[in-house]
Amino acid sequence: MASFQRKGLQARILSTEEEEKLKRDQALVSAFKQQKLEKEAQKNWDLFYKRNSTNFFKDRHWTTREFEELRSCREYEGQKLTLLEAGCGVGNCLFPLLEEDLNLFAYACDFSPRAVDYVKQHPLYNAERCKVFQCDLTRDNLLDHVPPESVDAVTLIFVLSAVHPEKMRLVLLNVYKVLKPGRSVLFRDYGLNDHAMLRFKAGSKLGENFYVRQDGTRSYFFTDGVCRSHQRCQSSWD
Repeated sequence: MASFQRKGLQARILSTEEEEKLKRDQALVSAFKQQKLEKEAQKNWDLFYKRNSTNFFKDRHWTTREFEELRSCREYEGQKLTLLEAGCGVGNCLFPLLEEDLNLFAYACDFSPRAVDYVKQHPLYNAERCKVFQCDLTRDNLLDHVPPESVDAVTLIFVLSAVHPEKMRLVLLNVYKVLKPGRSVLFRDYGLNDHAMLRFKAGSKLGENFYVRQDGTRSYFFTDGVCRSHQRCQSSWD
């Protein structure tokens, strides 16, 4: 059985003003617009990377500090490890990890073809140390790119929040196909009542804890209970 390690999901305590704002903002985006957003999800993320290039997110040098599993999964010093970074963006997590750990090979994929191109254009990109490909984790089969049960760890860092809640289970089913038995999926994402959630204007709500930004990209805000439910479902997938 694989494990599901989650980080940073404690709900922030709201002020009275913030509670009142959330109570006021209950109107949902129309079903027609929601269907359009789902249909154009890849297009909207591709346009996001077109506008922002590689400059929007900072490099994530905290990954091994936050996830000890990236170190502890080694059985001996110098052991070669294989990682899948699902939703790699432009490589803000991928390249710091490859720099830090010379005994790491990484598969990396993203929903946006433009993001994948940016990764391949990065000066640190080395096809002998990483394989990068475009993939819709809710539809495309990871086994077309990654051998079954070949990966020591999977990272899902600020990725599931961009997926429609009804399709999150499909993503997890997909990544578990390539994970070695007993290894971990490492998860970090937006928590309920995060400051980013409070910044949404009225008319941005798609559903419970689910919102759309002005550029059409979407974000879900997790509770610990949601992640526990995914963890409980996992036992039936293994």
